[in-house]
Amino acid sequence: MTTSEQAQAPNPRLVKKIENEAKKAIVLSIYFGVWFCALSFLGATFANKYPIPLSIFGFAIIKGALSAKFLLISEAAFPIKVSMSKGLIRSLLLQSFIYVGIVLCLNYVEAGANGLIHGRDFWDSLKAFGKADPLRVSALCIVYLLIVWPYLALEGLKIALGTNATLAILFGEKSKPHEPSSKS
Repeated sequence: MTTSEQAQAPNPRLVKKIENEAKKAIVLSIYFGVWFCALSFLGATFANKYPIPLSIFGFAIIKGALSAKFLLISEAAFPIKVSMSKGLIRSLLLQSFIYVGIVLCLNYVEAGANGLIHGRDFWDSLKAFGKADPLRVSALCIVYLLIVWPYLALEGLKIALGTNATLAILFGEKSKPHEPSSKS
């Protein structure tokens, strides 16, 4: 291989890292998408919107993907750190508030953009998020915290125990390829 061919060949570690980040983004998007679809479904049933419009699920999936993207960006900016002396819960407490704050900001921006789409003023729509009720916004923050915590706990366990050990604990050992049996 010539020097120019080596320079053009992708770094295998970089390719693997990009592949792992893409997988993580897809899984996290699905995770958030399922949560937001469930919350949208719950909201539609509380509001007695029958038949339930399917568009709310599309928006929930998009919101899940955007939330995953912003969570991954915030995770890159504020990497998860687990201190064995503090334990998993205390180590991730501040991190979870940062992530919930990012998701909350995203919801405010979404409310403003939704207002623009429907011909309203962006800032008025932004201020009307959560019906401008601090208790409602606080309740949303608690729900978002409950959504983010399992993800953070899983990532914290992966950091503390390693990915293979964490996945083995949660899903069992990967079955190993069968060795040829020797029959006599």
